[in-house]
Amino acid sequence: MRIPMIAGNWKMHTTRAVASQLATALTPLSMSSVAEIVLFPPFPYLVTVQEQLAHSRLRIGAQNLSNQSVGAYTGEVSAGMLVDIGCSYVLVGHSERRALYHETDVVVAEKFVRACGAGLTPVLCVGETSEEREAGATFSVLARQLAAVWDLCGVNAHAVGVIAYEPVWAIGTGKTASPEQAQEVHAWIRSQILKVDAKIAGSVRLIYGGSVKASNATELLSQADIDGALVGGASLDADEFARIVRSLDG
Repeated sequence: MRIPMIAGNWKMHTTRAVASQLATALTPLSMSSVAEIVLFPPFPYLVTVQEQLAHSRLRIGAQNLSNQSVGAYTGEVSAGMLVDIGCSYVLVGHSERRALYHETDVVVAEKFVRACGAGLTPVLCVGETSEEREAGATFSVLARQLAAVWDLCGVNAHAVGVIAYEPVWAIGTGKTASPEQAQEVHAWIRSQILKVDAKIAGSVRLIYGGSVKASNATELLSQADIDGALVGGASLDADEFARIVRSLDG
């Protein structure tokens, strides 16, 4: 059985006080929800949020990590450092990292390996642009992004990881893939893993990200191969995020 996952990516928003307030407001969710709830605050607030969540079932994750384990890499944060402050998860290859900071598929794969090696659960983000979708290249783009990780560490790496399908055209645009579109892609990803390992294909969690909000969460999360959501802007509103979480609870 795949445990549903709802993740809140706060991106470069909030202040320390607001981060603390959000964490406090969301803590009760961990007592009643069937989902695993993970918050991804900005780096400076990770410890603050971790302290707020210390006695809850909520988990924290980082939005990024270095593809190096240790050394003279000013400004970088290693997987080991993230574990040291209590992180359980880390986003790898978010579309904004790929587009704005030119992270290649190879760099993303290296980060995935570093995360796994340190005991973090990587959330591998994959997705296509609007131009790629219109050109009918969705599956070839996803295949390339997934292959980079598989070439480095094999499909079995997903035994400990999560895959987030986040169509770039639906991030921060207000556009959302229809439940049918999202399900089609999630089913395709699972089918690719199934070709190699049926057990992992059945257990790996595939979550959807892209303008998820309370009004569309129920339809999206009711799809057979969608095991949760990576929530952006809506995760900064405690009430809205709570409604998304509760959409899984009926």
